[in-house]
Amino acid sequence: MGVLIHQAEVLYRSPEMALRYLPEGPSACGPNQLSWVAIQHGADSRVGSLNVLDTQSRANRTVNLPGRPGFAFPTRSPMTWLIGLERELGLYDLQSKSWRVLVDGIDDDVADTIVNDGVVFAEGVLFGTKHLEFSDKRAGLYLWRNSDHQLMRLRDDQICSNGKVVFGGDQGYRLLDIDSPTQTLVSYTLDVERGVLGEPQVVCDWRGAEDFPDGMVATPDGKSVVVAFYNPTDVPFGEVRQYGLEDGALQVVWRVPQSPQVTCPQWVECDGTVKLVITTAAENMTAERLCRHPQAGSLFIAPTELTSLPETKRFDSV
Repeated sequence: MGVLIHQAEVLYRSPEMALRYLPEGPSACGPNQLSWVAIQHGADSRVGSLNVLDTQSRANRTVNLPGRPGFAFPTRSPMTWLIGLERELGLYDLQSKSWRVLVDGIDDDVADTIVNDGVVFAEGVLFGTKHLEFSDKRAGLYLWRNSDHQLMRLRDDQICSNGKVVFGGDQGYRLLDIDSPTQTLVSYTLDVERGVLGEPQVVCDWRGAEDFPDGMVATPDGKSVVVAFYNPTDVPFGEVRQYGLEDGALQVVWRVPQSPQVTCPQWVECDGTVKLVITTAAENMTAERLCRHPQAGSLFIAPTELTSLPETKRFDSV
């Protein structure tokens, strides 16, 4: 069976350049509703925003945040989001516009890092940080544990910690993790009680490619992963690709026209069917390059073969 190729189309292009600079982290938050973050509002900005988009009307609500969010996930409380912000993990209430810190002091023994990507699972929140210069192995990988609200550092040698998937089973937890500059997808056993990882095993190896793996989601059957690829070169389209975990084989490609810097994929329900929403970025693009890639920073939507939305673990904000 050959590789299936889908074409994505623009779902939403913000009229504000600030919101097109670095979109990330789309999350389904209800029928025809998705949230996403603008990590920072420009090259020199130190603030970003949480956004909620109606996929039918294309109306987008922007909530400015007091810092740069790496991720924002809807919780069991409909007006509250779990957000990794600068060097804190906390809860933001959209109604009261209040920020409640769950833990701070993340990466407090190193400089020039902030929280980046993460994932919620049954035992808590697993997330990483990124070095702002993308050059030094100083960023952390963390577990914030539900049972005792403890922050546990799993690694301290990442550069730009990105896509994550946690699988549970009879043999315990398995973490799939992307540290973008390494151009690999690695697997670890995860011991939640002890707060330690097993030895890394390379699942997919993209070293030497011109693009870099970024955000990631799993397929509902847990047999494949869907990975966004951030391409800093001039190509006619960006790509999101699906790989089988057993053999690393390429299965599906979603092409993203006129926007090579693809940041994150996510399954969403739109008009009664399951689609793939894709965020892209205009980050670090010159005016000349933006002319060549006019949809950079847009959100895209694409068809899938899924018939129902995968179950997503929601954080309990109470």
